[in-house]
Amino acid sequence: MKLKALRGLRIVVTRAAHQAGELAEPLLALGAEPILLPLIGIAPPDDKQPLQAAAAHAQQYDWVIFTSVNAITSFMAELPESSEWFRPRVATIGSATREVAEEYGLRVSVTPDNYVAEALVQAFHSVPLQGKRILIPSAAVTRDIVPAELRKLGAEVEVVQAYQNVLPWDAPARAKQVFSEPLPDWVTFASSSAVDNLTHIVEPEILQQVRIATIGPVTSETVRAQGLEVAAEASVHSINGLIEALQSATGMRAKRF
Repeated sequence: MKLKALRGLRIVVTRAAHQAGELAEPLLALGAEPILLPLIGIAPPDDKQPLQAAAAHAQQYDWVIFTSVNAITSFMAELPESSEWFRPRVATIGSATREVAEEYGLRVSVTPDNYVAEALVQAFHSVPLQGKRILIPSAAVTRDIVPAELRKLGAEVEVVQAYQNVLPWDAPARAKQVFSEPLPDWVTFASSSAVDNLTHIVEPEILQQVRIATIGPVTSETVRAQGLEVAAEASVHSINGLIEALQSATGMRAKRF
């Protein structure tokens, strides 16, 4: 019988509704009680024309960089040609992003071991970029470290808004309910946007009573900027890494699922 490493723990999952199951299902298998609180909703850009134009001329780019699954799905929905004829080389951040890109038939050339922007930039230091055209479909609000650093390497970088993160309409009421007595044991964050959204809804005095787990250092930095402590941070910046961090923080380990 599988060890229930997180038995009895009430753990809040703040991922978007269509992505929550990737974290909630393993938590349930490990004995936890996942509490779904989607703090991120995915909406199209206010103006889709730049994304559509970039997708229509995708073959003119040397590289396309995807930093999230949502960026891939939004971009591919606008791509007029089969991915079998996709000329640009592809780079991704994160194993999940790479897997989805490959499901679309894209051949991924670069995925850094660490799933952060800095690692992606470092990976490109060994790639000739002088004069190369790079497209980055991204969220409306995103860190600008990647385009800035790639331009320093000589690339021509175009960033287009592929989607925007929005707060689901029912999130405020739902969050107030979730963070009432009895408080959950943990809240998990897989993005800085989720941190920002929750801290605008729930008072810090309440969140200070709940242990916080993050998917990596960028999200942890956002948590600390809100005056909160991080009790567990994934060393491998993925959902599996986040689950392992929770197990380690609770002093119990389980077999990999």
